[in-house]
Amino acid sequence: MTHVLSRGRPGRCLHDERPDHGPTDEGKHRAQLLPHPPRRLTSSPFGRLVAGLSRRLYGEVPDNAHVHFHNRKVLLATVSHERRIATWDALDPHLKIYAVMASAATIGCSWCLDFGYWTAHEDKLDLDKVREVPRWRESDAFTVLERDVMEYAEAMTATPPTVTDELSTRLRERLGTSALVELTMMVAVENERSRFNAAAGLSSQGFSDVCELPLAGRDAGVGR
Repeated sequence: MTHVLSRGRPGRCLHDERPDHGPTDEGKHRAQLLPHPPRRLTSSPFGRLVAGLSRRLYGEVPDNAHVHFHNRKVLLATVSHERRIATWDALDPHLKIYAVMASAATIGCSWCLDFGYWTAHEDKLDLDKVREVPRWRESDAFTVLERDVMEYAEAMTATPPTVTDELSTRLRERLGTSALVELTMMVAVENERSRFNAAAGLSSQGFSDVCELPLAGRDAGVGR
């Protein structure tokens, strides 16, 4: 599932306090691609395995797990892909999360921003800066390189893409070719994630609620 089961560390800052994810949950976290109650995930041994692993890693089952569960081949392929992506290490992890979240913000995937912020918290990244990503153009928290990375992510995410030779050259000179390739693929991967989750109707699930700082709004320096 997108973003799901790609992280092998058992620690987490989220603990689910919702007693039920069934149809009485007022549709808060229901997806357009989820015609059945979320508890359907635990109706089979495979589903219980997925749910159990998710709860162990994240404290609850991410909403997109319920969506992917409707197509087992898609779910397994996505999990395998995400686990391989998690091994990439040519790009600085701060730059990686800035790029991923800038792309998600451009697409408008609140679920991806929420989960990305929690991921940054788990990786002990600088949350004072990570929280500012949705409004990075108005923020003075970032270096020139970091701003170039987020500009690149936004330009790649635009339809059609608007990446310039000048921007690519600057990044190649600062990061090196290997890291630039990884950056480019990470933005492409986040486009896949965010567009899938947005089309599925997923919204912020509350992964970031227990982190120290709220995400800054795009148009103001306040939390969502």
